[in-house]
Amino acid sequence: MHSEQRIDAAIIEEHRNRIARLQQKMELAGIDLYLVTHNVDIYYLTGSMQTGYVLVPRCGEPVYLVKRSYLRAQKESIIRVAPLGSFRQLGETIRSYYAELFQVKEAVVIATEFDVLPVQQYERLRTVIPDANWTDGSILFRELRMIKSSDELDRIRVAAAAAHKVLADAADYIQPGMTELELIAYIEREFRLQGHVGMIRMRGFNQELITGMVASGSAGAEPTYFDGPAGGLGLTPASPQGSSRKAIEVNEPILIDFGCCIDGYVIDQTRTLVIGELDDELQRAYDASEAILRATEEHLKPGTVCETLYEDAVDMAKSYGLQEHFMGYGEDQVKFLGHGIGMEIDEWPVLARGFKQPLQEGMVIAIEPKFTFPGRGVVGIENTYLITADGYEKLTTAEEGLRIISL
Repeated sequence: MHSEQRIDAAIIEEHRNRIARLQQKMELAGIDLYLVTHNVDIYYLTGSMQTGYVLVPRCGEPVYLVKRSYLRAQKESIIRVAPLGSFRQLGETIRSYYAELFQVKEAVVIATEFDVLPVQQYERLRTVIPDANWTDGSILFRELRMIKSSDELDRIRVAAAAAHKVLADAADYIQPGMTELELIAYIEREFRLQGHVGMIRMRGFNQELITGMVASGSAGAEPTYFDGPAGGLGLTPASPQGSSRKAIEVNEPILIDFGCCIDGYVIDQTRTLVIGELDDELQRAYDASEAILRATEEHLKPGTVCETLYEDAVDMAKSYGLQEHFMGYGEDQVKFLGHGIGMEIDEWPVLARGFKQPLQEGMVIAIEPKFTFPGRGVVGIENTYLITADGYEKLTTAEEGLRIISL
């Protein structure tokens, strides 16, 4: 750490604990060295997000090799910072820091994030560090980040407070005839003034998200590539999701589904609004979404297996006769009920079949039962929850229920 930079002792301890937890996982997995490449993971360990690599040995002190900006990394990082130097010499650079490790073993086991590292970059790393056995360390990091510390939770709560305020303001701002684009522009401006960084990070390949979506009527039910129950028409096929230039009309659902990222941490929240009233079927579907959420809340506690929450939600949707509309429609249905959230909006755990991970204290999960009706719209609700020792804490605090805007 740079001698002129003063970082709060609690922050230093927080990041050291993260590194220690990673090293414990490495010990169990037989990994000698973790080469951290992903920006978010680098920030998670160091408190800085400059271009480079973090080297974490199974035992001993990590080092942050920085290409750009070395000076800024010195000011921000809680671990040792050193120049990356020539990429061709990276193998020799690593040996210089962990010579004993390479002397003891013929082939050092090095882990990295296969889920996000481009193949071309991986092949370059293998070329410059040839005497190593490479292994996928993705699961280690995703499990590591599932459990949130009190510091992380404080940051998520700040984002939740912003989401609460902005939703209330947006509901007062809506007028018939205004376009979705006008409304999302208002929301984005208000978020930015409260410290929203202007992006929502996603780990999934080719998945992108800015702030979220405002989608009304048929535009909300427009299918798209985004891995969620509501895509939105978007402005153009070059950005085929989110808000469009469609005018917001009376008696149609208005889905406001947005995230807010403040100081690196995200909250996720959805509310349904209507100018006037919904027809009977859409109203019934909205009521079903709230009923599913309430039923899910009853089982939000340590030990509950993630996939059972999804399966129970599907069963409830069937009991309402709405299974064809649950979490999308037809071949565009998504097969989950909720997802972990933190520095990225698609973290673990996932409430989906095959995800047998039990809930644990410290997990933060967004749960979003929604119903999609082609040509008519999407209705639903979404909250973000913290799993506590004996249950849950609802982190999203915005008013619930269908918000009716008078004509």
